[in-house]
Amino acid sequence: MSIDTAASGNIKEIYLAGGCFWGTEKYLSQIKGIVDTEVGYANGNTANPAYEDVCHRGSGHAETVRVRYDQNEISLEFILRLFYDVIDPLTINRQGNDLGPQYRTGIYYTDEQDREIIVSSLTELQKSFDKPVRIEAMPLQNYFTAENYHQQYLDKNPHGYCHIGQEKFEKARQAQDDYKMSDKANRKEILKDSLTALQYNVTQNNATEPPFRKEFYNNFREGVYLDVTTGEPLFVSSDKFDSSCGWPSFSKPISCDAISELPDTSHGMRRVEVRSKKGDAHLGHVFNDGPRETGGLRYCINSASLTFIPKEEMEERGYGYLLPLLL
Repeated sequence: MSIDTAASGNIKEIYLAGGCFWGTEKYLSQIKGIVDTEVGYANGNTANPAYEDVCHRGSGHAETVRVRYDQNEISLEFILRLFYDVIDPLTINRQGNDLGPQYRTGIYYTDEQDREIIVSSLTELQKSFDKPVRIEAMPLQNYFTAENYHQQYLDKNPHGYCHIGQEKFEKARQAQDDYKMSDKANRKEILKDSLTALQYNVTQNNATEPPFRKEFYNNFREGVYLDVTTGEPLFVSSDKFDSSCGWPSFSKPISCDAISELPDTSHGMRRVEVRSKKGDAHLGHVFNDGPRETGGLRYCINSASLTFIPKEEMEERGYGYLLPLLL
């Protein structure tokens, strides 16, 4: 079985079936933020199928594109939006002129945390149609890499068959730039509905909550602290200390890749702002007056920018992999 585990850090993967994989692969590879693509056969009934098995011998596999993407550059939600733009989501076992179960549409995931994003995306897509959307959404099973001659087929054969119009490829190349300009405004509107007024004002408008009043400044239960806007893990309780400043204080983040540190000269001061990298949410500031034994830093973070998962709930809520950090 030829599945490679997605690289650690910012790289994630999703598997998309959208008809003939020659065109779907080419289309997806144009999108900024997608690191690489590979075509293969997914969610069938046999091992190591050949192209003939998939097309003519009823192996049950779908022609599928493995997509590896940098989640700091592009979101799964946006990839799915672009994917929907080049498929007919209402047909069963057909895309363009191609007929058969191998041409069905599907979204196959390897990370259980992606399931909620996928279901939400399909629910939103369904609002545009009176007929039911016919896209499979399932865990990935029985994926096998297709033969070498299928890989980047349209790069090797520029005039080869493709069911996707050329204008779509150009749109894919420009999509990420358009997304960065428009999605930030759209995302703020969504956050305005889902966050409290204080959470929104802190994370989106760089506000500071009053000291000594909010829920996490004196919370020392074991657990993990997440970005309230994305659910991204940022800090753990074992790095939290009482600084007597009135805000939650940490000696370090879980990973330097999870945050951004930016110069801040507002209010006539010279400080270093801390923002979540994935959600681009304002968290607080970092200072050099922390305990020497833990590195000398104090990440002074607003409670309103965080949500807390206690140790006893981390496993069931998908954060069990962070439990060793609490030791």
